[in-house]
Amino acid sequence: MQANIGDRLIVEGTHLGDSRRIGVITEVGHADHTPPYRVRWLDTGHEALVFPGPDARVRPPADDDEPVGGPAS
Repeated sequence: MQANIGDRLIVEGTHLGDSRRIGVITEVGHADHTPPYRVRWLDTGHEALVFPGPDARVRPPADDDEPVGGPAS
């Protein structure tokens, strides 16, 4: 996985009832743009150091196929 500052990190819920989390990558951990990433979560505004697992994907900020606030209601 590789990401740039400003990309969105999308993490799918792993259990029934878990919601998708979307965050903005504010810092990349390595020069080759691999994890860990510092992420500001859109649902809480909290920043955390994240080592994304297999349930995560990176989307560029201009990717319009997925709403910024999460899945459409």
